[in-house]
Amino acid sequence: MIRLTDVDESNWLEIARLSVSEAQRRFLAPPIGIIARGYVYRDCNARVIGICNDAEMVGVALVRDFIDEPVGYDLQQFMIDERFQNRGYGTAALELILAQLKAEARFDHVEVCVKKDDAAALHVYGKTGFADSGYVDESLPDCVNLICYLR
Repeated sequence: MIRLTDVDESNWLEIARLSVSEAQRRFLAPPIGIIARGYVYRDCNARVIGICNDAEMVGVALVRDFIDEPVGYDLQQFMIDERFQNRGYGTAALELILAQLKAEARFDHVEVCVKKDDAAALHVYGKTGFADSGYVDESLPDCVNLICYLR
């Protein structure tokens, strides 16, 4: 069963060992980079979230507050280790993250920026309620900005 866990001194090395396929590496920071971003964005309430299947670490995510207009949650990174992909873990984990953020009720939406050619990520985000926000970031023309409202 998929569950979320805080990243701490007992599990950060296990998270750091996660990886994705060579083809997916251009879409994501390595797990140690995701952990580092959590520290860098600590003033934005960043949290690195471990994703477990029972006791086994299968993925990692990074969520922070987006403090520019419109304020909301920013899903900075989300990955499932290549050994555990195509089992529904990504969809289940995203649903848990969205439910957790909805329960916090500090913001009404979550945004994520995804490369237009990352078909697998676009599919999972679409299944969990994300849709194109219509916003175009001129500095990232190869990305689509997705939004999920927490209602």
